[in-house]
Amino acid sequence: MAVRPPIIVHPPSLSGGRRVTIRGEIVGLARDERDLREFLRRAGVPDDVRLDDPELIEWRGGGPEVW
Repeated sequence: MAVRPPIIVHPPSLSGGRRVTIRGEIVGLARDERDLREFLRRAGVPDDVRLDDPELIEWRGGGPEVW
């Protein structure tokens, strides 16, 4: 059984931004990488984390370059 990453960045919404879920809890709508990093900081994730790390973050509907 595969273990899901603790952070999910959902597909871009029609109004802009991407919903972010951390450990099953919706933490907000990120409109860019800066917003995402702030959510991660609040959750205790180190600042230097790679946003393309598939063991940490599951990107749905496009990767870190899609907002």
